[in-house]
Amino acid sequence: MENSKEDVMDLQLNGKTALVTGATAGIGLAIAKRLAAEKAAVIICGRDQAKLDRAGADIGACGGGTVRSVLADPATEEGAAALLKAVPGVDILVNNLGIYESKAFVDITDDDWRRFFEVNVLGGARLARHYFPGMLVRDWGRVIFIASESAVMVPPDMIHYGMTKTAQLAISRGLAGLTKGTRVTVNAVLPGPTRSEGIVDFLKSVASDPDAPAAEIEAEFFRRDRSSSLIQRMIEPEEIASLVAYVASPLSSATNGAALRVEGGLTPTVV
Repeated sequence: MENSKEDVMDLQLNGKTALVTGATAGIGLAIAKRLAAEKAAVIICGRDQAKLDRAGADIGACGGGTVRSVLADPATEEGAAALLKAVPGVDILVNNLGIYESKAFVDITDDDWRRFFEVNVLGGARLARHYFPGMLVRDWGRVIFIASESAVMVPPDMIHYGMTKTAQLAISRGLAGLTKGTRVTVNAVLPGPTRSEGIVDFLKSVASDPDAPAAEIEAEFFRRDRSSSLIQRMIEPEEIASLVAYVASPLSSATNGAALRVEGGLTPTVV
């Protein structure tokens, strides 16, 4: 049964400006679409104008808020500077940009470590360093880091990736401590394995038979590599976006300094 208009919760994002990084596909695109549907003015950025144009059209089709794209890569100093010049201030910052791969620890080079830290950690820290002070001055804002369950259950074949996600939790919690007594919040969201543009290739790279049907490869992955998952399936990007939209909204005012799990019960609860 579909919800009527009376049943839909108003997240009170009308008039808020939100920057979502890594929003041309996957989780980031789903987040941007949901925020736009909630009437936020959405800004996306990236390195490929064609991808930005396609994503902008998808987001714009959701109705509600406006969408703007900026050709800039916040994972580099030059790209971040260009983005910050084009977008001096925002109400909501969603640090979603990230890379991942499966790689044996002994094969992770110094360049790999630097690249993962630069993209997954430093990119978001740069943007928070710029936008966070303005939020404190205006006494309202949301900073959200899209981390991963790998931050607390580091996969043995993705140690460099897990390191960056744990670092995001540290930055998020540390920044939250600077919001005391204000209406600014900083939180991290921890998705589990999520269906996205690159997941097919990733699953094939760790499958015992890369040529097996996609459903079999996915089932094997959860049976062998993510056996603690309670839902035993890929999470849909829209499921992540629903939580992020709530955390971005004024309705989540008492949620601060949290690491919020949306990982299908994969990680055990720590009491």
